[in-house]
Formats: sequence, C-alpha cells, structure tokens
Amino acid sequence: MHHLLIDLGHSFREGFFMFWETFWALVLGFGLSGAVQAFVSRSEMERLLGRSGPREITRASLLGAASSSCSYAASAMAKTLFQRGADFVSSMVFMFASTNLVIELGIVLWVLLGWEFALAEFVGGAIMIVLFSVLARRVLRRQEIEAARAGLSGDGHTHGGANVSRAGWRERLRSPAGWSDAASYTLADVKMLRKEMVAGYLVAGFLAVLVP
Repeated sequence: MHHLLIDLGHSFREGFFMFWETFWALVLGFGLSGAVQAFVSRSEMERLLGRSGPREITRASLLGAASSSCSYAASAMAKTLFQRGADFVSSMVFMFASTNLVIELGIVLWVLLGWEFALAEFVGGAIMIVLFSVLARRVLRRQEIEAARAGLSGDGHTHGGANVSRAGWRERLRSPAGWSDAASYTLADVKMLRKEMVAGYLVAGFLAVLVP
C-alpha cells in the first residue's frame, strides 16, 4: 500500500511537470487561436487558406511550423481556422505542421542525436502532409465538411467581436474590445479541451512512472 501511494504521488508529480514544461506552448497556441478569432475576418481567412491547392497547403505548412505548439493548442487553432473560413484540409495541414514540423524540436534532435534525426523529423512531417492532402480530397465529402463547419458556427462561442470584425485589422488591434474578445475566445478554447488536457497529462505521468 505504501509503495502504491508513492507511485501515485510520483505519477501526479510527473504529470504536473510535463504540464509545466509545455505550458509556454499551450499559452502560445491558445493565445494565437483567440487572436485569430478576434482579429482575422472570415474574408481574410478565406483569401489565405480558403482552398486546398498547393499554395494554400504550403502556406498552412509554413504557418503551422512557425507556430510550433503542443497538440492540444494546435487542435484548437485548427478548429479556429476551419471555423473562420479556412478549407478543412488546409486547417488539418496547419495542425500537422504545428506538431510535426517543430523547429525547436528539430534543434534539440540535432544537438542530442545528430542532424539525421532532425532531417527525419521534417521529411516525415512533409510526407505526412502530402499523403493527407492527397487522401483527404478522395475520402472527405463536401457535404460532410460543410455540415461540420455549420456545427462549429453554432457552438455558442460568440462575443462582442462581431462588431470589431467589420473594421480593418489595424483598427481591431487598437480596440480594447478586440483584445477582450481574444481573451474570451482563448478561455473558451481552453474550456473546450480542459478534460482532454487533464486526462492526457495524467496518463502521461502514470506511464512515465509505472511503465519500465
């Protein structure tokens, strides 16, 4: 019984420190998601990522690699892009790039394991993106995608940003209401994934302690 309690304590401790070490990525990812919802209009999003052509896929890949966040924040950001008018494939490509073309991870791999492993990370991520882009066009139906977008548009995450979104992005950035909306959207995304985050870090903590 004593050993069980010790293992439980160590598991919770490991889960907490895993959360702490990735906290910056969570803040960055969820913050970007809230900012996009508050400051980027639907027309601007459709212009940038509204299709799934080579240009949009490349743009989504570069933006995802630049954002480099954890999977929880990346999924919230992909949901935001899709909800704001981005093509579904482009939104998923952004998520893949954000978690599989991670610049800082590539640097760590290069330093600790060698350039071959760093190169493998980026090559593997690129292959994943290409395969998904090709298969998604053949498997996913337009009606299903639009139904999913309609469901997201009615999820209740609406704020005062509707009035702000009609202004130019420079004006929106200077507006206190715009930043208030960004914070509200960020908290809504965290709330949407809070159960998944708690379960994920707890499972990771237990695995780190109990699995040899």
